Amino acid sequence: MAYELTEQKRVGLGLIGFGFFFTFLAVILFFDRGLLALGNIFWLIGVALLLGWHSTWNLFTSRANYKGSASFLLGLFFIFVRWPIIGILLEICGCFVLFGGFWPSIKGFLYQIPVLGWILPYPIVMPLVTKINTKYFF
Repeated sequence: MAYELTEQKRVGLGLIGFGFFFTFLAVILFFDRGLLALGNIFWLIGVALLLGWHSTWNLFTSRANYKGSASFLLGLFFIFVRWPIIGILLEICGCFVLFGGFWPSIKGFLYQIPVLGWILPYPIVMPLVTKINTKYFF
């Protein structure tokens, strides 16, 4: 089955969730550098476990994703050298560029969530969802 969640993918999803939680907590606590670094490490390992090591390597090193990879890694560097606000902004831009190709799949998934799927088709929300485009970042 294509969407079977193996134990490795479950651990990857859990680590991604912990990464988002620690990053959110770091932002709430005025961009705490340690929590941001911990959130980034959890997120990177979670993505690697979810996609697989080879697919993750191909995602970060493909020619089409060099700008996103450079932005994300530069943001990680800025977090480690104590410039967390610039680092988190660069990482967000890098994630949009790296994972922009997944947007149609993400949008289809969001329509399947019970409450969110009912809200998204409204005329106020729909233009915001359809106009997300990564070509404006770089």
